Amino acid sequence: MAQWTSAVGAAQLARLLNSQQERPAGPGTRRPPAYRALADGVRLLVLEGRVPVAARLPAERELALALSVSRTTVAAAYEALRAEGFLESRRGAGSWTAVPAGNPLPARGLEPLPPETLGSLIDLGCAALPAPEPWLTRAVQGALEELPPYARTHGDYPAGVPALRQTLAERYTARGIPTMPEQIMVTTGAMGAIDAICHLFGGRGERIAVESPLYANVLQLMREAGARLVPVAMAEGFAGWDMDRWRQVLREAAPRLAYVVADFHNPTGALVGEDQRRQLVDAARSAGTVVIVDETMSELHLDEGLELPRPVCAFDPAGSTVVTVGSASKAFWAGMRIGWVRAAPEVIRSLVAARAYADLGTPVLEQLAVNWLLSTGGWEQAVEMRRDQARENRDALVAALRRELPGWEFDVPNGGLTLWVRTGGLSGSRLAEVGERVGVRVPSGPRFGVDGAFEGYVRLPFTVSGAVADEAVARLAAAARLVETGAHGGTDTPRTFVA
Repeated sequence: MAQWTSAVGAAQLARLLNSQQERPAGPGTRRPPAYRALADGVRLLVLEGRVPVAARLPAERELALALSVSRTTVAAAYEALRAEGFLESRRGAGSWTAVPAGNPLPARGLEPLPPETLGSLIDLGCAALPAPEPWLTRAVQGALEELPPYARTHGDYPAGVPALRQTLAERYTARGIPTMPEQIMVTTGAMGAIDAICHLFGGRGERIAVESPLYANVLQLMREAGARLVPVAMAEGFAGWDMDRWRQVLREAAPRLAYVVADFHNPTGALVGEDQRRQLVDAARSAGTVVIVDETMSELHLDEGLELPRPVCAFDPAGSTVVTVGSASKAFWAGMRIGWVRAAPEVIRSLVAARAYADLGTPVLEQLAVNWLLSTGGWEQAVEMRRDQARENRDALVAALRRELPGWEFDVPNGGLTLWVRTGGLSGSRLAEVGERVGVRVPSGPRFGVDGAFEGYVRLPFTVSGAVADEAVARLAAAARLVETGAHGGTDTPRTFVA
């Protein structure tokens, strides 16, 4: 019986391999043989999760034709991968990807590192900060005081605890978007909200238009849901949306859904202007496309005097075209898994009905904690602490990069938690692999694109400051030198994987 669970076509694998562009070798740098370069390329794709484990690879002849190389080259590459434990084969069943014994399976998203690994490895993979104390403790204490009446019920609130729905509706109304509690559903984090919306509107095989680049975990969530992703490149320099491209995609591809991050975009940090927001809503309404707007970063504006545009939902107050997602995870704490959806009442009713077959509801205690924060003024004070911390971290990271890696390019964002960095022609995938060997974990650019885009980028979050930021960038610079000189030992099997 075959041991593979999925398959990668020759054309698809060729596109992924061809996206792995490295800086041209300098004088005296020894280039690996063609078969070795091919084996290293496949190994990187497996380690990054861009080619799944247990995926059947194309036959040698098919891949040789797609790559315009000899079949002997492909055969030698496959043999090298088998010797290193990254490929298994069986006569009549073909060859499929694997990982060597002792290696954890690669993840497809950006999961936090286990706490026990944090002492030896600086984690720049997860864009999340520690809780802003004492506000977490106070919120939980306040929630416990409010808990007794809820404890006398069954505890299932599929739409969310009424008090929190009311508070969230009032906050939208205060922002100039009249909102009723019936337009709010509380979810288990923003990812829970996005997953529910995609399953309600998308369905397997439906097109979803997405910004390019975009947050890796959302891209993978949509892939797992069976969506056909339609990438829409951002404007020149990642300065907002390219509305000509958006109008073309909405008109020609007619996607059922679109997903955007207008406020301090993840990963680029871009803040989209008000006129572009209005234009996108108008174009989506004409195309019959529902737009998911992710506002999880919207309160993390870091620079004084920054004029913030109106929310995207201000141009569709009824919520029939724009479905807004919010969360406490980025602005407050990732461990507070409370998110919400704002949409038309009929959309909320459909989402709530579908929830009976999913998670039934969100934990009551956490909802009461968020409601306590929002209704007592604790939220504003906690978020101000978060802004101060993120600003300090951003400035330390930027200073270290300019000192240690002056050839790398980036724009300093006015908010959010991430820096999108062009790596001076180096492969982001190889930087991620080698970086973990020298003690720093970074996600490579292709995780944020569709089918191999952004190989020349990495994403760096504002999660460390001071001496830790300096050390993280020093290790990243060491990784860059190894990649640039080809001294990173491409035939060695890495001890860990890049997530």
